[in-house]
Amino acid sequence: MAIIRMDHVTAAVRDLDAAIGFFEALGMSVEGRAPIEGDWVDRVTGIEGTRTEIAVLVTPDGHGRLELTRWDSPPGAAPTPHPAPVNALGWANVMFAVDDIDATVATVEALGGAVVRDVVRYEDAYRLCYVRGPEGLIVALAQPLG
Repeated sequence: MAIIRMDHVTAAVRDLDAAIGFFEALGMSVEGRAPIEGDWVDRVTGIEGTRTEIAVLVTPDGHGRLELTRWDSPPGAAPTPHPAPVNALGWANVMFAVDDIDATVATVEALGGAVVRDVVRYEDAYRLCYVRGPEGLIVALAQPLG
């Protein structure tokens, strides 16, 4: 037994259109969008009457996928506190390699996002930062050096 690949990461959001717009502005594109409901999803989630809408976005290289999910029934539940701090237990962030971190941060800020604190240099490998995206999602950005 072995993992074959990482298929995608999922983020639950209230405003699906705004979240799609945010990630499209960073260069991702929508691969598909669909309502999801029925017995099979109830059995997977353990929640009766599940009704969601999902959008799958793909990175420009075609390898990375992000699923955005809006829970209609039952409605999504925000963690407390919201937005969660960067050290909250559970999945913390999703990181994207970018070609120009300063331009990417400017795009994030124009969309209402913000750098958590600073853009920093990590050794001779990266310039990186955390930004708050839609609904408090933490998105890590890393620009390879050299």
